[in-house]
Amino acid sequence: MGDDCGVYSVLIVEDEPATNAVLTQIVCNQKNLRHIASPTSIKEALPYLKSPAKIILIDIGLPDGSGIELIGLAKANNPDAEILVITTFGDEKNVLMAIQAGATGYLLKDQSFDDIELHIQQVILGESPLSPAVARFVLQSVSAIKPQQNAPDLKEHGLTSREIMVLDVLARGCSRLETAEALGLSPHTITSHTKNIYKKLSVTSRTEAIFEASQLGLI
Repeated sequence: MGDDCGVYSVLIVEDEPATNAVLTQIVCNQKNLRHIASPTSIKEALPYLKSPAKIILIDIGLPDGSGIELIGLAKANNPDAEILVITTFGDEKNVLMAIQAGATGYLLKDQSFDDIELHIQQVILGESPLSPAVARFVLQSVSAIKPQQNAPDLKEHGLTSREIMVLDVLARGCSRLETAEALGLSPHTITSHTKNIYKKLSVTSRTEAIFEASQLGLI
């Protein structure tokens, strides 16, 4: 995920000047992060979507459209990018749409600077950070979904038993390294299984994979 020297390029898309400045400072203060740019709108962000950004911080409420639209555009241009939403919008519609669009994590702006810094590092470790209120909401939404009576057989998704095991451990909030240790596999193998899971479920992030698998009754 990182550059050869272990540095992760970060793009910030935030229209509120004070928040933009704070996020930029947080990124610039981290030795393993490299700041690319801090555009304030979808239009300004478009030229950077094909940049080698490994992490993209996106606000939902942008002046020329929804950040959810930008998430989709970003994943289409840079599928390997990890997208962390940082916003004031914590409602059901925006949270689920962001996850389905490919967001890796979803944070509300009531987080402290130290928390945001920590959550960015969690993304690097393969985790999917969620603000407490959002996490509770997502879990409640997923648990409320009943598997369809005619839900497709697991084999129709092409998931192997090992991939289902990996997905189940990841769904418990474990990082890539923790999942590898729990299953007695190498981190490289977990990464390979994760990519296969994403491909078979037609998703682009861990959060989306867990959500999709829960909807289908796979985990």
